[in-house]
Amino acid sequence: MGDFFQNGVITTFHDLSNRTVDELESDISGWAKTRPISLLIPALYSEFEGDAIPNIISELRKVPYLDEVIVGLDNADSEQFTKARKAFHGLDARCRIIWNDGPRMRELQKELAQHNLGPLERGKGANVWYAMGYFLASGRGEVLGMHDADITTYSRDMLAKLMYPVANPTFGYVFSKGFYFRADDQGFNGRVSRLLVTPLIRALQQTLGPDEYLSYLDSFRYPLAGECAMNADVVLGLRIPFDWGLEIGMLSEVFRRYTSGRVCQVDLADAYDHKHQHVSEDDPNHGLHRMGTDITKSIYRKLAIRGQVFSQGVFRTLKATYYRSALDFVDHYTHDAEMNGFLVDRHKEERLVEMFAQTITAAGEQYLSRPMELPLIPSWAVTSDARPDVFNRIQEIVETDNA
Repeated sequence: MGDFFQNGVITTFHDLSNRTVDELESDISGWAKTRPISLLIPALYSEFEGDAIPNIISELRKVPYLDEVIVGLDNADSEQFTKARKAFHGLDARCRIIWNDGPRMRELQKELAQHNLGPLERGKGANVWYAMGYFLASGRGEVLGMHDADITTYSRDMLAKLMYPVANPTFGYVFSKGFYFRADDQGFNGRVSRLLVTPLIRALQQTLGPDEYLSYLDSFRYPLAGECAMNADVVLGLRIPFDWGLEIGMLSEVFRRYTSGRVCQVDLADAYDHKHQHVSEDDPNHGLHRMGTDITKSIYRKLAIRGQVFSQGVFRTLKATYYRSALDFVDHYTHDAEMNGFLVDRHKEERLVEMFAQTITAAGEQYLSRPMELPLIPSWAVTSDARPDVFNRIQEIVETDNA
């Protein structure tokens, strides 16, 4: 897309289509000789039964610069773990599957949780955290990329674009975040980012006043993207949530530890799609309903840490401000879609805004009732200080499982 506009407080890398993927990979391959690169893919076994992972593997076979591929595998029995390992055979990069349901990993998980040194709940956050632990334990990589396992439009140039800013030793970026346009034959996707996160951030700025953290979040074009890359020292110090606040929590941690000048976002694709979560309008414990609540609470917690005082009155005002802002966004996206020939179910979009408005006050009530709740997993720096043998143990477990 012909877009070179820099907005917000972080650098935006655009896809101006002036270099081939081979040229990008040639540069990265040169840097990877002295700064090895690893890739982390969190996955459910069910995703191995679809079309996305076979295509991802096919594309990864063409990537020349990866030293290591780490797959965090959830919801897999012994037979399924074996099938997952076979699926990744044949890559030039060394591949390790983290069998999170295996008896050895379960024992380590139980021990760390008992001492509040690991995730207290299973989920994507826990999957990513243990895979990051193995990345640090193996010591092979100095740069870590991460993307989801359900990307149906995956191509290797997406990975090259994601890795380039952090792999480049002269740029100085420690963290990059992917963004993209999401749509299918049903219309625009990315509902939580479009209709909750961005209008919520704008409403918070209007309600609470200017805030450096909110300006930082508002700079990301797709803050909930699962694609990112970072230096190994970033990985070591990250505290990440184990709930649906993972992506926002990761951005918040990077904000806490680094200046915005060392953070960037990268345009990865003209079109992107992956599996979609159910809305779960009537059940706040599942789907987009649960996701919206967890994400909103994650933002509240970060603002509270920065000194913001919340009350029921603040949340009621925020709800009203958000609702008006979100309906304006529905107008924006409806007009944009119509001009470009995409279908939009305006009624469905507005109903989703109504549900998200309810999550704003629900998340606020949950925060006020449990203000000290911190669903953050300790960083690997903290865990390894408390358990000096933990890296040796996780490496031994993974190597034994994969032997």
